[in-house]
Amino acid sequence: MVAAKRVFSEKGLNKATMEDIAKEAELSPGTLYLYFKNKDELFSSLSIRILQYLNIRLEHITNTEGEKKPRDRIEALKEAMYDVYEFDPVMLINMFHLQSSETLKNLSPELLDNIKELSQSSIQTTARLFAEGIEEGEFIDEHPVALAGIVWAIFSGVVLWEESKRIINDEKNYLKQTLGTAFEVFERGIRKTPAKKGGSRKADGST
Repeated sequence: MVAAKRVFSEKGLNKATMEDIAKEAELSPGTLYLYFKNKDELFSSLSIRILQYLNIRLEHITNTEGEKKPRDRIEALKEAMYDVYEFDPVMLINMFHLQSSETLKNLSPELLDNIKELSQSSIQTTARLFAEGIEEGEFIDEHPVALAGIVWAIFSGVVLWEESKRIINDEKNYLKQTLGTAFEVFERGIRKTPAKKGGSRKADGST
């Protein structure tokens, strides 16, 4: 697994081969196939580590949510996501690509079920944070799972966008700053504000 991570980090998912990984691990390719039926399965097994760590960080937030105001939980969520990025940025980025590719179809049912279970758990845990905020009257009354999905779209989008810019200039790393701005805009958008006196004004000028 360590050898596979090194090879994937250096060559990327598309260029890396099982032979490369076997050579790095000082094993025969045949031995490697005893444990993983293909490269996609080996790569996905590495991605599970990221999902497991992600769920640990999210569970920590939900276990202490009673100690924080809803808007503070959004800040904690942002910090947790950035922490996951720093834990293993290469595998996180590759995991985002994995989840939007045909690779998942090449996995064993057991491995695919494991990935689905961990992914659904992270969404459900995040949704609970928003459900609490809605119940307390702090957030707009939208479906918590939908809000959780938007957060993950923001996180993956910002990470992939900033990493694409670093290909051109590796010295410019604005991920944490951009992620902070994105979460601030999101938090303002879901914050429930009192209605203005006189009703809201529609686009045609009526109320």
